[in-house]
Amino acid sequence: MATLKQLAELVDAEVIGNESIEIQRLAPIDGAGSGDITFIANPKYLSCLETTGASAVLVDQPLDRDDIAYLVCKNPYLAFAKVLTHLNVKRPEPLGVLPGASVAESATLGERVTIHPGASVGEQCVIGDDTIIHPNVVVYANVRIGNECLLHAGCVIREDCVLGNRVILQPNAVIGSDGFGFAPDGEAYYKIPQVGIVIVEDDVEIGAGSCIDRAAMGVTRIGTGCKLDNMVQIGHNATVGAHTVMAAQAGIAGSAKVGRHCTFGGQSAVAGHIEVGDNLTLGGRGGITGSIEGNQVVSGVPAIPHRDWLKASMSFGRLPQMRKEIATLKRQLDALQKLMDSQK
Repeated sequence: MATLKQLAELVDAEVIGNESIEIQRLAPIDGAGSGDITFIANPKYLSCLETTGASAVLVDQPLDRDDIAYLVCKNPYLAFAKVLTHLNVKRPEPLGVLPGASVAESATLGERVTIHPGASVGEQCVIGDDTIIHPNVVVYANVRIGNECLLHAGCVIREDCVLGNRVILQPNAVIGSDGFGFAPDGEAYYKIPQVGIVIVEDDVEIGAGSCIDRAAMGVTRIGTGCKLDNMVQIGHNATVGAHTVMAAQAGIAGSAKVGRHCTFGGQSAVAGHIEVGDNLTLGGRGGITGSIEGNQVVSGVPAIPHRDWLKASMSFGRLPQMRKEIATLKRQLDALQKLMDSQK
């Protein structure tokens, strides 16, 4: 529970109305009641304001109802996330190493660490303060994990890899699996040892079932603040720049270098050994096959400017008919040409 005044201080907002109202929870606008705060970040929900029972609303400007309080801020959606965290997310009390967990004697654990039953921490590992390791997480030898990390059930962190501070791994994420490297040997393939590591920098979240391959040599790096959705694949020796976001099933091939603050739609892909500039957005199912400059929005395979792709996609359904029309025109031109030749 918090007063509107306290929430305003939390999100740097202005209170229009009674700042002493006590807020118990954040709720959807169509399901909110007394003691709730809701939010409007999209104009299409403005009509819901007339019927909501919420005591307060997060908005970017005061609205028409005068029997409701407003928390006015520049970014209501960001404020929503902060208020939801404050009201609903409580970090559990540290529990230490619980019975059933396996921790090597040579491992170094920070203060207030929790390691749940079934988890395994290998030799010479270093686990930072306030980190939580859930059941059945496997941490291989010589791994370093920073402070306030959260490793959900079933994650695997392979040998020598590094996680920064406040890293979140959703269930069954794999850090440091072998890169896909094989040398042709006639009809067969010889496995190339993957002897590098993965470095995941601070404030990264990696979704369930995602795989970050270790480098063949050197480092695969996920930059500060990156957010990867479920089932994302990052190939060996790839670099993903800070604050880049990838939706589910996106893939980055080996040795690709992705810039800062890029956005990748679902099932999009980047070919190996190329560079992607900063602030680039790639639409869902798009594919980048060659190095590309940043500060643009692209779609399609191979990716082209999004506006051009939209124009081209409008023609896709008409292509069969257009082929028929072109064939008819060609026959007419051939007949006209023969007629002209006969009159010479």
